[in-house]
Amino acid sequence: MTYGPDAGRRPPGAGPLPGRPGSPGLLRSVFRRHAAGVAVITARGEAGPVGFTATSLTSVSADPPLVSFGVGTGASSWPAILGTDHIGVHILGEHQEELAATFARSGADRFGPPTVWREGPEGVPVLDGVLAWLVCRITGRVPAGDHRIVIAEVVHGDPVSAGRPLLYHQGRFTALRD
Repeated sequence: MTYGPDAGRRPPGAGPLPGRPGSPGLLRSVFRRHAAGVAVITARGEAGPVGFTATSLTSVSADPPLVSFGVGTGASSWPAILGTDHIGVHILGEHQEELAATFARSGADRFGPPTVWREGPEGVPVLDGVLAWLVCRITGRVPAGDHRIVIAEVVHGDPVSAGRPLLYHQGRFTALRD
């Protein structure tokens, strides 16, 4: 790590930065290098269950137990997230790449077969076979550009099974390597 006057300078021959400074392209390029855990967020919508894949899940506070995640205001799940008090958070295992892809795909029948789910506490859709799940009460929706940062307090949950997490890195789902 470099500190001081040379911090943040690119080495000679490194080439141009992708995108203009502060651009969405620059942000995407940098965050492709950041490995993130994969979660699925679910909610009960007026027309049925909704959900999406999220890599922005963060533990915010232990007391009270709070989590946060980002959701685009143009996403098909946003109206349900806006109109509900409770959401489900599901931590995916390395064996659930297809489930993550289904919930990330626009227009997919996310809750049809082969997805296995049930109605959980507070009427929230709970996915089966995940490493862990939480049901949380939404306490805030903070505007952040074209997204909202949702803050939610944990009210129910179960660390269902041991296993290795599914990760997202370099634009694809992957697993931890030994």
